[in-house]
Amino acid sequence: MSLAMYIVYFAVLMLLPLYAQRKVKKTYMRYSKEYTQLGMTGAQVARTILDQNGLSNVRVEAVEGVLSDHYDPTTKVVRLSADNYMNSSIAGAAVAAHECGHAIQDKEAYAFLTMRSKLVPAANLSSNASWIFIMIGMIATYQPLMLAGIILLAIGVLFQVVTLPVEFDASKRAMKQMNSLGLINRDEESKAKKVLTAAALTYVAAAATAVMELARLLLIYTGMGSRED
Repeated sequence: MSLAMYIVYFAVLMLLPLYAQRKVKKTYMRYSKEYTQLGMTGAQVARTILDQNGLSNVRVEAVEGVLSDHYDPTTKVVRLSADNYMNSSIAGAAVAAHECGHAIQDKEAYAFLTMRSKLVPAANLSSNASWIFIMIGMIATYQPLMLAGIILLAIGVLFQVVTLPVEFDASKRAMKQMNSLGLINRDEESKAKKVLTAAALTYVAAAATAVMELARLLLIYTGMGSRED
């Protein structure tokens, strides 16, 4: 890579995630102050969607933090951040419905969710170990060690890429459930979509930067081979 390409690369690598985070926070804050006409809390929205989809066994709990909402497939629990759990905002309803989308995916054994769940242990391990191999391989200019690190890193990149269809599908299911169950009206629908689209951008940014970093390391690796030849 030339110096100019490195500058552009690192600029994108730093700015894209920052833009995504800013976008989701700005959108979430805006619609966390607008409330649904129906007036259901995020907890009530989640409970309604789960019960209507035969998931009465899935609990809904409040957790600390902001945007800490998630679905835990191991314990079958939808966890909502305190504000989303207690308030009846458009943002809270959209986030709650999105997490229920994951619960429905789990029930239906959605292929990409199953794949992502299986990748979790390997991704956690590889993310911690990959850079050790890569850095030692680069310093020692030892290709096999660097290649091992790149392969480990690729597992983490695969996890990021597989996450994209999981999140997009959960948002699609969320909008479908909120519309079919009458949890939002037509005006609120467009606002809920903005919340979910902004949230999806963070996953796109994470996947894009991970792929870019992997590509950069592959270029360095192939460059090492050229120098040895």
